[in-house]
Amino acid sequence: MRAVRGQAAMAALAVCGVMALTACQNGDDPAAPDAKPTAAAPAPPTATATAAVPAPSKSGAAPEPPATTATPAGKNPPAPAPPPAPTCGADHRMPVSPDTIAVQRYTPEGGMTTLIVQHGTYGCPGRFEPSGPWTYLPIAEKAKITATAPVLGPSTVTGKPISTSELTGWLDTHPDKGLPFRYHLNAEGVIDTLDEIYVK
Repeated sequence: MRAVRGQAAMAALAVCGVMALTACQNGDDPAAPDAKPTAAAPAPPTATATAAVPAPSKSGAAPEPPATTATPAGKNPPAPAPPPAPTCGADHRMPVSPDTIAVQRYTPEGGMTTLIVQHGTYGCPGRFEPSGPWTYLPIAEKAKITATAPVLGPSTVTGKPISTSELTGWLDTHPDKGLPFRYHLNAEGVIDTLDEIYVK
């Protein structure tokens, strides 16, 4: 009886061994050295292109500075225009000058040298402007007189003394020039001082 049981056990062991061997040859054992590797899952594709970064909106950007006009090298910027000159007219004239006359001519009548003159005003440019009627003012023979250009030539700008005869001699050849002079009258109403005002 025991012998029959032993044979049955041996037979069962033999069947198990055959089954195990068959399984190994078919590749069912994943640990066997002859097992074929299973197919690996495909790797996800790698992105080769970089996504374009959108440019920042101009609405959020800082405002650009205004363009400036460059001055060419070696040239200075244009100078500002000068202010317009004031308009001269009667409203800008000063009152009649009490000590300035425009000498036009002279006359020796009555035995005394008399200058024919006009009074006037200083206009807004600063020049003496004769106006009104011609009048007569006697001048002393020894009056203190100084003259500049044009009586003493175009280059004389500083007053130099001249005599009454030298003045009347110039008036003979240059009548009606209306040169401005400052004058002073003595107690008798005769010119004793006469100084020419230089005019460019």
